[in-house]
Amino acid sequence: MYSNSSDSVRDALCFFMDEEKGHEIAFVQYPQCFENVTKNEVYGGSLRILREVDFHGLDGNGGPLYIGTGCFHRRDILLGKSFDNESRIEWKTENDHKEPRENTIDEIKNLVNCTFEIDTEWGKEMGLKYGCPVEDVITGLTIHCRGWKSVSYNPKREAFLGVAGTTLDQTLVQHKRWSEGDLLILISKYSPAWYGLGKINPSLIMGYLMYCLWSPSSVPTLYYSIVPSLCLLRGVPLFPSVTSGWFLPFAYIIVSITTFDYLEFLRCGGTTQGWWNDRRIWLYKRTSSYLFALLDTILGSDLSFVISSKVIDNDVQERYEKEMMEFGVSSPLTTTVTTLSMLNLVCFLGFFVKSLSMDTETRRVYYETMVIHVVLCAVLVVLNIPLYSSLFVRKDKGKIPDSVAVKSVFIAFFISTVFYFL
Repeated sequence: MYSNSSDSVRDALCFFMDEEKGHEIAFVQYPQCFENVTKNEVYGGSLRILREVDFHGLDGNGGPLYIGTGCFHRRDILLGKSFDNESRIEWKTENDHKEPRENTIDEIKNLVNCTFEIDTEWGKEMGLKYGCPVEDVITGLTIHCRGWKSVSYNPKREAFLGVAGTTLDQTLVQHKRWSEGDLLILISKYSPAWYGLGKINPSLIMGYLMYCLWSPSSVPTLYYSIVPSLCLLRGVPLFPSVTSGWFLPFAYIIVSITTFDYLEFLRCGGTTQGWWNDRRIWLYKRTSSYLFALLDTILGSDLSFVISSKVIDNDVQERYEKEMMEFGVSSPLTTTVTTLSMLNLVCFLGFFVKSLSMDTETRRVYYETMVIHVVLCAVLVVLNIPLYSSLFVRKDKGKIPDSVAVKSVFIAFFISTVFYFL
């Protein structure tokens, strides 16, 4: 990240020096923005909804999370100070107080010493919290629990800019680290569910939990990505028939949520294609990054800090600018995404092949009974069109590796065959 606006410091000081509310503010958080995001956000890298909607909502309930970048803190807050009414600073007289020059030099010498943090409260009650992959979030939580508030500020000119991932693997790995770290916070003594009780606004607790529950959200998403498709292949209805009165509540929920999500994305400056790409990456993150984060946490695997590579091959950059998805890495995350997409395709095609052998009346009843399954599986197939293109059509280096393709196709056919003949 680098500074993109010289006004960011002045704007932050305006919040800190506000005569009415400034003494309550611990830090001013600017949104995380990226300079290389394409028009239609092929990897959903702009975090558009998070910065335009989520953080503004948190702003009215005690303040946004500290996200580790693009943030201005009060110095004494990082030193562990709790909020009280004495925190108000009289700026007119503050400048009259000056430390002797000798004291300042001695403090600086002590600060740069390699042993400065040994046997101190640094990493515990002072500074950033150590021992957590998302030390920024847990640090912001403890600051809020000490009575302080934070502010989200999103100016028209981005205050700070960074570089977003240009491959699918980079995006999935980054979100795996974030979601696993948030889950570790949830099961630690600093969980917002109990650490924040009585200390911060209940709605702010819910805001923190929204991120801490990223990993567990993989379970229902995985279920709806697999089970309805397999039931479609087998002809086992999970949802009401189109002729049933219970069909309307299901249809209403699906249509209303999708419409709201789409309009919200457009209101935040996105495009229709960008929303569709965002839905695809949402599916991939939940069924791979969040799933592996959940499994690693359950199994107690050590989480290593992975720094996303910012060195980009010219061919990769060219495909990224053309908004062609980059699959050219063999990894468990890519294999999982590819396998699930193939499973949906096999079940969808198997359903139509099976229906061709039926007479007209049987086929009509069959379609009426399985209509929600058909729609859900069809949406999953259409979402995965770029992946199918990479699997069967593309010949460039960004296509899915042959090893991943063979494993994914075999597993998908094996699962669907076993389930069909059970």
